[in-house]
Amino acid sequence: MAGSTHQTRRVILAGLIGTSLEWYDFFLYTTAATLVFGKLFFPTLDPLNATLAALTTNAVAFVARPLGGVVFGHFGDRAGRKTVLVVTLLLMGVSTFLIGVLPGYGSVGVAAPILLALLRFAQGLGLGGEWGGAVIMSLEHGGNRRRGLNASWPQVGVPAGYVLATGLLTIMSFTLSDAAFLSWGWRVPFLLSGGLVLVGLWVRLTVSESPLFARVEERGAKARMPLLEVLRTHPRALLSAFTARIGVDVAFYVFTAYIIVYITGPLKLERSVALNAVLIGSALELVLIPLFGALSDRVGRRPVYLGGVLAAALWVFAFFPLLDTRSFPLIALAALVALVTHAAMYGPQAAFIAELFTTRLRYSGASMGYQVAGIVGGALAPVIALKLFDLYGTTLAVSLYVVAALAVTTVGVLMAPETRDVDITADWERTQPNLPRQVGPFA
Repeated sequence: MAGSTHQTRRVILAGLIGTSLEWYDFFLYTTAATLVFGKLFFPTLDPLNATLAALTTNAVAFVARPLGGVVFGHFGDRAGRKTVLVVTLLLMGVSTFLIGVLPGYGSVGVAAPILLALLRFAQGLGLGGEWGGAVIMSLEHGGNRRRGLNASWPQVGVPAGYVLATGLLTIMSFTLSDAAFLSWGWRVPFLLSGGLVLVGLWVRLTVSESPLFARVEERGAKARMPLLEVLRTHPRALLSAFTARIGVDVAFYVFTAYIIVYITGPLKLERSVALNAVLIGSALELVLIPLFGALSDRVGRRPVYLGGVLAAALWVFAFFPLLDTRSFPLIALAALVALVTHAAMYGPQAAFIAELFTTRLRYSGASMGYQVAGIVGGALAPVIALKLFDLYGTTLAVSLYVVAALAVTTVGVLMAPETRDVDITADWERTQPNLPRQVGPFA
């Protein structure tokens, strides 16, 4: 029931462009929170607490993401994947544009950080529904033998969005004085989001609905309350998806977000040092993520995933010593290798999580498992890392935190069966509402 090769390519392109734009919006906020928002929206606090406050508003999006996963996952399993993906892209784009015109604390007082948090919440809702839809559309249009590769393309949207967002902020910070960048320069990339979203919408409106979902719809096999049914029939799959993601998120945000705080804070280096180092690693991830996704089609999801986990757990102990050298080539090496390890985990992750759930529940199940883990992982990782270093005065505490999170991920991956050989194109034949249980990798 896979789609045609031509349609599959269009779906993959639509997913890649859409997720790149959504992650562009998302990372704009994350990067601006470490560089600008503390001074602009929390000027009454000391620098450390202002940065913590800004990162806390950043964490609001991670709280919203599971809610977005629930809401949009429900409609994705009920109304279809394509419609939901158009709505999520619009929600993210409008929220990002409004952040670009938001007045600071000096103009409207306490209303400024409140509005900032609300718009960040809206961003989180959009992203919470985005990931599952983009991955599932790519997975369900393609054939069984290339699911790892096809599902990995929306994952490329993460480094693509980071490169685009950080690159534009870097250009603005290089070409403007600190005062001009703080006053208005940081707003330009946010405002550009409005035009970029129109491009993404045009691409998404040209693709067809998932053929597997269409078949479920034809047979009247759609779940009435998808999330409740996931909780009832797929509890182990949900737990596996949740735990398998936590360490990947923690490692990523330490490698890409906390590095900026650490380099500009304790090391007292220019922010461009951190931004450029992560840009180099992110550019390499653009190539590596689909390669690791394709490798998982050959050797399995779990071996590739766990190889990345082990590599990240080892590299984190070299990561901070390399940063401490204050040498840009060594700092760039630290970020580069760190993001190679992330690519090894992130490449097979999309297919691994989505394949744990049957077609009629896939949007809700995959979105919930993936997004809830974001609260424990990505939302708290920069804040916990900052507090650990402040409390113990050593980056060893941060490294041990990353290793502990990766240990949880190892358990999550090992508790699931290998999903590469699961035939998702046949599960609609066996998922009628009157059946007593679902058919899937845990059945």
